[in-house]
Amino acid sequence: MAAGLAAQTPPPGLVKLVAERETLTEAARASYTYRQAVELAEWDARGTRGGLYTETREILFSPSGERRESFLKKPADALRFLKLTPEDFADLREVQPGLLTTERLPYYRVRTKGAETIDGLDCWVLALEPRQILEGQRFFEGLVWASQSDFSIIRTEGKAVPALVRRKNGEREENYFPRFSTVRKRMPDGFWLPVLTLADDDLPFRHGAVRIRLKVDYQQYRRFAAESTIQFGEPPK
Repeated sequence: MAAGLAAQTPPPGLVKLVAERETLTEAARASYTYRQAVELAEWDARGTRGGLYTETREILFSPSGERRESFLKKPADALRFLKLTPEDFADLREVQPGLLTTERLPYYRVRTKGAETIDGLDCWVLALEPRQILEGQRFFEGLVWASQSDFSIIRTEGKAVPALVRRKNGEREENYFPRFSTVRKRMPDGFWLPVLTLADDDLPFRHGAVRIRLKVDYQQYRRFAAESTIQFGEPPK
């Protein structure tokens, strides 16, 4: 639930404060292991149910912050109308969790949209769009809600950009991406980490729209000590 009851005058340097808090949040997230469970369903333009894609990965970070992954439930791909691309998996890792750090901030234009109260928490609402599209990179475009108390982002809503429409070997390739929302939860250390991403959208392919429903659960966050010994295998291909 949302209501416009929060303070309306943002503090000086709000965007910088949010990015600094996100930088600390990203560092804190690197001290957790967690599971990422993905479920994607599809329908064609006539409403015919297609197939389903599912997978569950264990996400680990080394003490230096390097991300490692291993499959707990291997991908089961029964999709009929869609083909998942490297950009889709990049969005799962980098865009949908929505970490806007100080390092990433220069790539975005950010406008303050006002204030809202979300689930009893007073927030600033910021609108983000990439300053320019860079070849081979993925960006977020949409809204973020940041707590007025400590500038933590608690929710994001938007889409990954750019859509990719190009010709390859004389054929038209279309790669579209859904609007999504990601909700975060406050961890015992005070940082807000993603717990759920949802998308329900129509992708406008030339030969007919495909409706998708995406659900990503971020489960079983567990803190580990930097001095612990963790053995990492090779990341999945």
